[in-house]
Amino acid sequence: MALFPAITLLILSILALYLTILLFPSIALEYYDPAFQSNSERDFLYYIHPVILGFALAWFWERFKGVLKGGFTMRGIEFGIIYSLVATLPSMWIIFSAMNVSLTIVFTWFLYGFVQALVAGLICEKMNP
Repeated sequence: MALFPAITLLILSILALYLTILLFPSIALEYYDPAFQSNSERDFLYYIHPVILGFALAWFWERFKGVLKGGFTMRGIEFGIIYSLVATLPSMWIIFSAMNVSLTIVFTWFLYGFVQALVAGLICEKMNP
């Protein structure tokens, strides 16, 4: 069950990468800042992240799904909101306070984290209500 959200999040991450470059070139330019390490030896970590997150969110769904109420869409949205508030927001807060990154970058990361959790929640809800 966890493989499908993991693969979907991998595809979403690649799509988001290219869409950011295409639609928001000024945001993409910020990634050339020395705060970001550009090392081709570690690029695979970017592509492994959504797979790890997909498995983690599938596990989280399995443990937490009984608490969520409502229909298919509402449970997926609520799952995304809960994960975003519990995990993504505190992570973005500490990143913004400790790294030289713009509020725009942090906001896009937060939004992207929410979308990842929302997509994983909807997939898990469909596959394992």
